[in-house]
Formats: sequence, C-alpha cells, structure tokens
Amino acid sequence: MAHNHSHGGCHDESHNHDHEHALPEDIGPRDNLYARVDRANVVALNAADPEKGPAIIKPWDQRLDEETYVESDADDQLILRIPFTGAVKLRALLLKAGPGDQTPVKVALFPNVESVDFSDIAGMKPVQEFTIPQGRDVGEYHVMPAKFPNVTSITLFFPAAQGADTTRIYYVGFIGQWSERKFEPVVTVYESKPNLADHDKIQGLNDNWSAPGT
Repeated sequence: MAHNHSHGGCHDESHNHDHEHALPEDIGPRDNLYARVDRANVVALNAADPEKGPAIIKPWDQRLDEETYVESDADDQLILRIPFTGAVKLRALLLKAGPGDQTPVKVALFPNVESVDFSDIAGMKPVQEFTIPQGRDVGEYHVMPAKFPNVTSITLFFPAAQGADTTRIYYVGFIGQWSERKFEPVVTVYESKPNLADHDKIQGLNDNWSAPGT
C-alpha cells in the first residue's frame, strides 16, 4: 500500500525553508505553539539520551541551534510523542534535522495516540507524512487542517535515516491555533530506553516501503 507525501493536501514533496528571519506576517508569533507544548511529558523512544526529548522543543529564536539534539540509539529509527497543554488546530510542523545522511528519509504524523511503540506503529497508517530533504534550514511542512482539527498530542515517527546508522533531530516546532481543554491530560508511562533486544527494526510503515535508492 503506497503512502501519499502531501503538503497542505497536495500530493507533492514541496516544502518551505526558514532562513534568518522571523515568522511570516500572515502566521504571527502567537500562532507558534512553543508555549503550548507540555514539554515535561515529551517522550523520545530509541533515543540515545531520552531526556533530550523535551529539549528540542525550542523557542523560535533558538530554532537554528545545533548544540542540543536528539539522536537515535539502537538504529536509525526514532519516535517522538509530543503532548499539548490544550487542544490544537494544527497547521504546520517545523523541523530541523540532519546533517547530511543523518537526516530522516521521512516523518509520519499520528495525532492523539496515547500509547505507541515500535511494534504498534508498524501496523498503523499515518494521518499524513512528509519526505525530508537534506539541509541546515528549518523545514515547514503544512498539514491538511481537516485531518488535525483537535490535536491534544502528536506522535512523530522517523522510520530511517538517509544512509547513516543514526537519525538526528535538532528542532521540532508547530504552527496552529490553541484552545484550552476542559479535562485533565492523560500522562502515559513509556519505556523511554527500551531493551535493545526487543527492538526489531521496522523496514517501513508497510512491506512496500523502502529508502531511496533501494
């Protein structure tokens, strides 16, 4: 089963890069959701240092920083689960990864999944996914708003690097609209550093997926 790589509902692999300037005027700083992420409960699975998970949710002015990052551990796969402090109408994912062949091949998005691990995610179809080009800029990936209208958490799955043994992520951010939710968030306990013997590398989200050039 093939997956669509779509931006804003268009089936292409286009993306916008950020350079040394502020958010575009039509977005506005109040639509950057950094302050609305429940950073204390960000979870990084198969991370060499799971405690770095919250640290890559950085303020906008630190988006190009390369001192702090999350790198995968047992192999080149990585899962990030990022909860929000309310309900979010998501418009875009912001991502800085790499460098070079440590850049993920793609990212798959799963909203409102309370508990997931590598064995679970192998059989799940992402709501949307994007191909990630190599580069040192921040990529802006526009989601289909109708698919992300009431997001309380977002799980990002990076299934493979572009040739390296590990995947590296420097910055994750979001653009959208936040509203207060009327119930207490569910905090799920994860095995943040799983037993490597239990972690079988997933070759993709389905049997037909393979990295470029294979």
